[in-house]
Amino acid sequence: MPVFAYKALSSSGGVQTGDVDAADRPEAIKILDRRGLQPVSLVENAAKVPSAGKQKGKPESAKAAPKEEEKAVPEGPLKMKRADVIMFTEELSDMLSAGLQLEPALKSMESRQELGNLKIISTRVRSQVRDGTNFSVALKRVSPSFGPLYCSLAAAGEASGALDTILKRQAHYLKTIAELQGRLILALIYPAFLIVAGIAVSIVFVTTLIPQLTQLIKSTPGGKLPLAIQAMTAGADFLKAYWYVLAILFVAGSLFFKAWKDNPVNRPTWDRAKLKAPLMGSVVASRFYVQFLETMANLVGNGLPLLKALELSRDATQNLALRGELNTVIAQVGDGRSFSKALVRTGAFPALLIDMVSVGEQTGNLDMALRKAAERYDKELDKSLSRIMALIMPVILIIMASLIGSMAYLMVTAIFQTISNMKH
Repeated sequence: MPVFAYKALSSSGGVQTGDVDAADRPEAIKILDRRGLQPVSLVENAAKVPSAGKQKGKPESAKAAPKEEEKAVPEGPLKMKRADVIMFTEELSDMLSAGLQLEPALKSMESRQELGNLKIISTRVRSQVRDGTNFSVALKRVSPSFGPLYCSLAAAGEASGALDTILKRQAHYLKTIAELQGRLILALIYPAFLIVAGIAVSIVFVTTLIPQLTQLIKSTPGGKLPLAIQAMTAGADFLKAYWYVLAILFVAGSLFFKAWKDNPVNRPTWDRAKLKAPLMGSVVASRFYVQFLETMANLVGNGLPLLKALELSRDATQNLALRGELNTVIAQVGDGRSFSKALVRTGAFPALLIDMVSVGEQTGNLDMALRKAAERYDKELDKSLSRIMALIMPVILIIMASLIGSMAYLMVTAIFQTISNMKH
């Protein structure tokens, strides 16, 4: 029977080491649990044998065989699908809300078969938490799929004692984003079909119909091509001759823009441009207000000092332009100004938000005021998204109809002009 060398924490907080005989690793863990020990490390040694001769006769292949446990838990950061991140967050928030502590909750998730690949994530996070690592740091080490925003919010939840609430809100946020992307994909299927059909028709016009019409008009006595048809023909000839040059320029421009955008020096400029973009700017701003207000409401509501709550909320903000505004607010609050007056001095926050914060400060219910403001801007975000989705279809229809209609109009005009010239 295999022998497992263990290092475990006792119920009194001491560290114990020793060996335990068990058929496999899960049974060894159960034995240690019955003894009131929480294993910190559990390593399989060679199996017990009755004599040294039998041990010498053991095949080398068996000694070198890889351990099953090492295969089961791969090393290095693990990538997760968004659905797995949402499931992990929901499961953990439900258990924490039910009164379980973090390490037992992770252990329960580790033992559930229906979680599939999330068992590995739960095992590794629990191992690091049990060794004294903060939950947010463990998430960052185990998988990059959680992202900096998720880890920052987890750190805020640990600091405020509201980890279950913040995880529940984060699960709701991730599900909302996933549903939004699904709605956008469904909404863009028909417009995408229209775009592809419009491009195909345009190619047929430029490569087949217009050249045939051009040949017909040139072969007609007195036939003269309209200026618009001449321009379209010249454009088509240019595309046929230099399409590869345009493709190279497009790819090079895209790579240059991506490199510029990803440069840390240019990130604030790009983030500021996103806030000023038509239609999408209001979505980015409303999304920030909702995330910022909800995080602040949770932190302040759980007794965290205002300055510390602002610092954690700033760390959870991905837009560098908005993070710079929060740095100004933190500096103002650190100098003794009220939260609402600090928001006014930045000039970056809407008057309605500032008024609701001011009312919360005056009444002593700042967390409630922040939560109500978050609900209001959540509704504004839904309105902005609905407005954008409603505009996508007619805009694409108008563009495609204008493009194809213009080509058809030019062709018909050229035909009638040629017929008129022939009559004269």
